[in-house]
Amino acid sequence: MLRYKQVLQPGEAVRYIGSLHWVIYKWAIMISICMVVLDVLVSAYLKNPNGQWPFLLVPLAMGVLSFIPPWFKRATTEIVVTDKRIIHKVGWISHRTEEMSMTKVDTVNVSQAIMGRLFGFGTVLIIGASGSWEPLAFIASPLDLRNAIMVGLRNRLSGASSTGHPHTFGY
Repeated sequence: MLRYKQVLQPGEAVRYIGSLHWVIYKWAIMISICMVVLDVLVSAYLKNPNGQWPFLLVPLAMGVLSFIPPWFKRATTEIVVTDKRIIHKVGWISHRTEEMSMTKVDTVNVSQAIMGRLFGFGTVLIIGASGSWEPLAFIASPLDLRNAIMVGLRNRLSGASSTGHPHTFGY
């Protein structure tokens, strides 16, 4: 939704834009598959499903509707690394924003299980001088996010300013 642009300071440049990975749709995909299987089984059992088609649409509608919550979560989550800070925004009408100055970052931990390594997602924990954020789960390309933060931190601490276009990664 690009609401992060509302909080950028004059002269602040975006270095990385992260996103949630498509794996957040896993339950919606599983529900949809179950609903299609249910439809096939019911159709086979009824032998003549012509009069029962409204009943068969209900499981299909449930499968389609199960995609809405993860889509909304993915569409309303922003992870942005600028040359001065890290911004994490979640929500649409009621939203929460976390920001951490690059100079306050102590370390960035990335955790990836086997499936995360195979599909390119993981959990990122940003630890700062005054504490840490809640873990950012199901992040697409978590190592790229960590690298962008560490490069930004190194540039900020050394006083160097890198120029260029923001990197966008994710699926």
